[in-house]
Amino acid sequence: MHSNQPSLQRVLGPIMAMAMVIGTTIGSGVFKKAFALSQETPYFAIILMLWIGGGIFTFLGALTYAEVVSLFPKAGGNFTILKEAYGPMWGFLWGWVDFVMIRSASLAALASIFADSFFDIFRIGIPLWGKLVFTISVLVVMAYVNVRGTRLSASLQVFITSVKVASLLMIACIPLYFLVFPVEPNPVSKTNLIPVWPGEEGITFSQLFSAFLAILWAYHGWGNIAPVSEEVRDPQRNIPLALLGGVGLVTLLYVSVNTAYHLVMPMDSIRNLPAGSTVATEALRISFGSAGALFASAAIMISVFGSLHGNLMAGPRLLYAMGQERMAPVALQNLHPVYNTPALAITVLAIWSSSLVLLGGLASSLGFGLSLFDLLTDFAMFGSVIFETMAILSIFVFRRIRADAERPYRCWGYPFTPILYAVIPTCVLGNMFFASHMVNGQKVYTHHTELYAGLVFLFLGTMVYWLIIRPMSRKPAS
Repeated sequence: MHSNQPSLQRVLGPIMAMAMVIGTTIGSGVFKKAFALSQETPYFAIILMLWIGGGIFTFLGALTYAEVVSLFPKAGGNFTILKEAYGPMWGFLWGWVDFVMIRSASLAALASIFADSFFDIFRIGIPLWGKLVFTISVLVVMAYVNVRGTRLSASLQVFITSVKVASLLMIACIPLYFLVFPVEPNPVSKTNLIPVWPGEEGITFSQLFSAFLAILWAYHGWGNIAPVSEEVRDPQRNIPLALLGGVGLVTLLYVSVNTAYHLVMPMDSIRNLPAGSTVATEALRISFGSAGALFASAAIMISVFGSLHGNLMAGPRLLYAMGQERMAPVALQNLHPVYNTPALAITVLAIWSSSLVLLGGLASSLGFGLSLFDLLTDFAMFGSVIFETMAILSIFVFRRIRADAERPYRCWGYPFTPILYAVIPTCVLGNMFFASHMVNGQKVYTHHTELYAGLVFLFLGTMVYWLIIRPMSRKPAS
């Protein structure tokens, strides 16, 4: 069907593939979500268990996902997987959710955080609209780098990922530094870990699952190897290596860094952060003064930049695959004649993400007073958790309908591994309907805004598929 079309080139080796997994996972969550966790579960042992649990949960997903992706090492990732497992509508709905909401909103949020960190480092005061112009410029530059070639983009991703891993290791080593070079007063203290465990007041399952929603965002991104799998060399070997190695390293970093935060900052200080600050910034400010805060801002900027770049590398491959299947404008499947990259798809995603930056700026200028970051991330997680869990569970479908397919890698612990993985997303999604807190004596449902907006969005996507995409895809190609 597409034999006359140029194809993507397999230029990504195991190091570049692992950098993709690590670089798109480590973004803003490890710096921003410690505050959200402390609001729901202000107990160090519970928080540490949640971070470890998030790593175990992600590792279970990676064990399963590696087999599924190895069966379909093609551009599109979950679009291809869901289409093959459940039918074309589910593939389209993933593409709809990913492009219009998840990917673009994430890019807009990440670019905004990058801009904030950049101006913090250089202590530049700039009006809102100037910051928006800079944010959009970041997206434009990233789009240009991705258009210039996959190898160039991947090499940049390896470099950025190396720098962000090194910066997180330095943060994780703060307690060790003050153990070797003690000072008075020593900012590191075991008493800062109190309260370690809930007392008589206890903790509810609803609080745990609301907190785990923040954990899911911090670990989100490990599946971004799938959209670029058509460009991975020896995918049946290198994709499992990238997934399992990448998730293992991320988990170790997250647990170490958050332990360092809590050894430096008392729980009450984390729960009452200054507006616009992060736990990382305040922890390093306490430890090393203004120089430490400056380092934290730089680390956040580099980390977000890597996640931003990786997402802008992965996202257009979905549009490319949908264009090939005529579930999006067919022009999106066109590759650049010189660089052999999906240039139009990259440009379209950058333009839509830039539009969301402007819409967010408009909301801020009108004084809506929203926590745009947390709202966007929770909103994005609602859609992604549904479809990513479906992609993981597709292993049961493929074990049945593709029983004879070659599987150089087989999921360890099957069928228990994917079943165990599915338990947490089911509980988290169910909790979004019921989680609540009291405000002025009235019950307020914590996640209903994101929940019902997401459900409406999915309904609209279903209507678009049945009224437009399905009839269009059934027409004979011209």
